[in-house]
Amino acid sequence: MGNSIRFTQAALLFTLMLLGSCSQQLPEWRSGKLVIIVPETSQGAKAEFERELAQLFAEQLHSSLETLTMPQDQAVIALQQHRAHLAAIALRHETEIADLHFGPGYQNVRELAVCNNERATPKQLADLAGRKIAAAAGSAQEATLREAQRNLPSLRWQTRQQTSPRELLAEVADGSLDCAAANELQLADAYNYHPNLIDAFDIGEPSRLVWGFPKDTDPEMLIQVQDFFTRILQDGTLDRLLDRYYGHNHRLPKMNAAAFIAKTRSVLPRYRRMFEEAGSITGEDWRLLAALAYQESQWDPLATSRTNVRGMMMLTEDTADRMKLNNRLDARENIIAGAKYLMLLKEQLPERIPEPDRTWLALAAYNQGYGHLEDARILTRRAGLNPDSWSDVKKWMPRLNQPGYYETLKRGYARGGEAVILVENIRNYHDMLKRLIPERPFTDPASISYQLIEPLQRLLP
Repeated sequence: MGNSIRFTQAALLFTLMLLGSCSQQLPEWRSGKLVIIVPETSQGAKAEFERELAQLFAEQLHSSLETLTMPQDQAVIALQQHRAHLAAIALRHETEIADLHFGPGYQNVRELAVCNNERATPKQLADLAGRKIAAAAGSAQEATLREAQRNLPSLRWQTRQQTSPRELLAEVADGSLDCAAANELQLADAYNYHPNLIDAFDIGEPSRLVWGFPKDTDPEMLIQVQDFFTRILQDGTLDRLLDRYYGHNHRLPKMNAAAFIAKTRSVLPRYRRMFEEAGSITGEDWRLLAALAYQESQWDPLATSRTNVRGMMMLTEDTADRMKLNNRLDARENIIAGAKYLMLLKEQLPERIPEPDRTWLALAAYNQGYGHLEDARILTRRAGLNPDSWSDVKKWMPRLNQPGYYETLKRGYARGGEAVILVENIRNYHDMLKRLIPERPFTDPASISYQLIEPLQRLLP
């Protein structure tokens, strides 16, 4: 009996300690620490986009950033409980949420009913009667459905707790759901994995996405966030970020996406260790190298073009010689040489260029040559845009095939549009690989039966 009492008392003390830790005072934001709720990493581009915005805002306030990740429905509750200074989780401005204040709108997106095109497609909200539909709890899509329900009281749907629109769209694709509510960006991403999805119709007015704040937020904080979004809109930062995380979503045709996914299962496993080794040598994500190789050769080690560009990474004779590659048809040697060449191109770019623009620009140079990339950057600068930003350079690179432009440049004519498509496709393939194949530590090369070729440093000028 005594042991039972002592156990109960200990359990109670532990519970009180937990409650105490959960109710710790939120640091005053002026003290140099900002706590922001952001989407879970499983939400892909959305999570990365919001995290970068949060980091930039923290930098404006000269604060360190602490992020909390949680599903959207839990994030709203956490914000109401003052567990964070704000939530960067893409709330719908048009919705009223108790005890919350909204920041300025920074993105407009269509809210859609997404259905399986292998079934009869509904044309309007009334057609959803009797169908199995769902929306993520706390999402802008759920808010849009609630607004629509005011005019159509018979509208019904499942509200899914701790579930993302991405997961719901996968259920639509496999037939577990008839339809799901998602926005246009979420659908564009899902198209890459589920080509049988279809945008049936808009479920309401587009969402103006905003950050959320506790109702009693310091007015100075709201002034700061207004200044922040005004600034990044005016200086082009917001447009560049939107393009960085979402701009490539529509580049990849559905059937290409389906073929890519199939080959990640049937072909990629044969070469994965080679890509991982190349990644360990260069410090590059092996999945980016695999994405580049797929764009170049569809992972065919014997691929050869009309101009005698050959191998997995489709290297020219000159590039092969420069990278000291003896046999372009040897898959391992070709992959490592291609990875080193990409690294070399990145090293040539000005040090001031940050990631990921540095990688996108280097990929364009991989396709067209470093000189033509520099010409495209010159055109970008002449236009008053940022030559260090891929989203700006890609607007001007296609003009390298127009006489009025290439005749004014040192290297002349180039098929710049091809480079833009290549980079955008690789971005898409890379995103898909990151989702399909989580990163894992590379096995110690000493355990591999073959030897690594000479270090990259020996190839650098």
